Amino acid sequence: MNFDLRPIFLVIGLLLATLGCSMLLPAIVDLLADNDDWRVFAASGILTILIGAGLYGGARGTTQHLGTKQAFIMTVGTWVILALFGALPYYWSGIVPTFTDAVFESLSGLTTTGATVITGLDFAPPGVLFWRGIQQWLGGLGIIVMAVAVLPMLQIGGMQLFKIEAFETAEKIMPRATQISGSLTLVFLFFTALCAAAYLAAGMAVDDAVIHAMTTVATGGFSTKDASFAHFDSFAIQLVSVAFMVLGSIPFILYVQAVRGQSIALWKDSQVRVFLGLLSILVIIAWLIYPGGEVQSEKILSSEGFKYALFNVTSIMTGTGYASTDYSAWGSTSSMFFFMIMFIGGCAGSTSCGIKIFRFQVLYETLKQHIKSIFYPNGVFVMRFNSRVLDDNVSTAVMSFLFLYVAIFFIVASLLSITGLDFITALSAAGSAISNVGPGVGDRIGPAGTYKELGDGAKWIIMAAMLIGRLELFTVLVLFVPRFWRS
Repeated sequence: MNFDLRPIFLVIGLLLATLGCSMLLPAIVDLLADNDDWRVFAASGILTILIGAGLYGGARGTTQHLGTKQAFIMTVGTWVILALFGALPYYWSGIVPTFTDAVFESLSGLTTTGATVITGLDFAPPGVLFWRGIQQWLGGLGIIVMAVAVLPMLQIGGMQLFKIEAFETAEKIMPRATQISGSLTLVFLFFTALCAAAYLAAGMAVDDAVIHAMTTVATGGFSTKDASFAHFDSFAIQLVSVAFMVLGSIPFILYVQAVRGQSIALWKDSQVRVFLGLLSILVIIAWLIYPGGEVQSEKILSSEGFKYALFNVTSIMTGTGYASTDYSAWGSTSSMFFFMIMFIGGCAGSTSCGIKIFRFQVLYETLKQHIKSIFYPNGVFVMRFNSRVLDDNVSTAVMSFLFLYVAIFFIVASLLSITGLDFITALSAAGSAISNVGPGVGDRIGPAGTYKELGDGAKWIIMAAMLIGRLELFTVLVLFVPRFWRS
């Protein structure tokens, strides 16, 4: 290893200090609520700020640009270190019994997975609930910036399709990311404030509205209630959630362009059109299979079925993970349906997770080209995405990503089975973790359950899958290739 680590320490130190400052907000909330946990958040925040400031101060002044290898290490290192420090309030407050559970909750928050090991949320301290919301909000914003500034440069899984013109080399990532992240943050803040106001208007209490706004726009899924959105029993609240889950699943750079007068870009993007079209079709399918997992003509026009289908399909497809009912109880057909859609995800450059729509579009174009070549061997067929010609290297990157995605899913499911989980739980936990959805299917980790009762071994495997899935597979796995560390 012959490259300078100081640029990595500089970035991680700055982000750690930011995380520490954000811990002071729950401290204030607990102090106002006369809850002694304010000391926990204050101590965690001060410690995190001091370590972050130390890293930043020690690396400040370096003129070394951020190279490709450093970008890989920085991306993974940031998520791991922030998750570890973010676990301190959970552990020190005693809301979870072990450090494993604390790290699980923290990483689930930052990766916007939404899988939880905490029960009794209805009576949990306000600071803890607020901290869970802050973590998902910060994680969602971080994913957007990473998808715009880092992944296209590293050509991860076809993300080079979304390279912004000013990003010509990896060395330009940091200065350009600093400029564009400001616009993305303002849009993210605006949507969060708008979502909170809409929740308030729909009948939520102020604290619930603020926390759910943060986790909705981030498509994270952490709720302040054990029953998630079933607790509120309000279709108006669910409609607000659906609207902002969809907004969070659309490329945020398109919103920035719209603000700058290029509103047509939002409607011209084929990813957005395919995403909205597919979501509509899946909602109708879920409506048809409600209830009992069988098509029943007399239930097709059930308003209750439509409400459940609209909310839960949007939540699972976007990787948010809220639930308004236990859809696992609809029957085996429903369980299979929700298990399959958890892999889809939203658009690239959004807070959503999963495989993402553009990769299915590239897969379709690749298959279409191959089929045409079979029937017309001498023909010349050009693949296109958003009216632009698709390079073969993009198609190859997407195919490699899809193959690796499936392979990792089965490896994680097999490892979870070895820890003693039953087949359904292992399979759905693997899919939910790598797709960063949160709830799986079945009685244990379904929409009505939590991950609390799983063993520590299973939790660490799931945590690894969360991180790998959130950082688009290759970003993490490349660090385990010996050649990466050679000059």
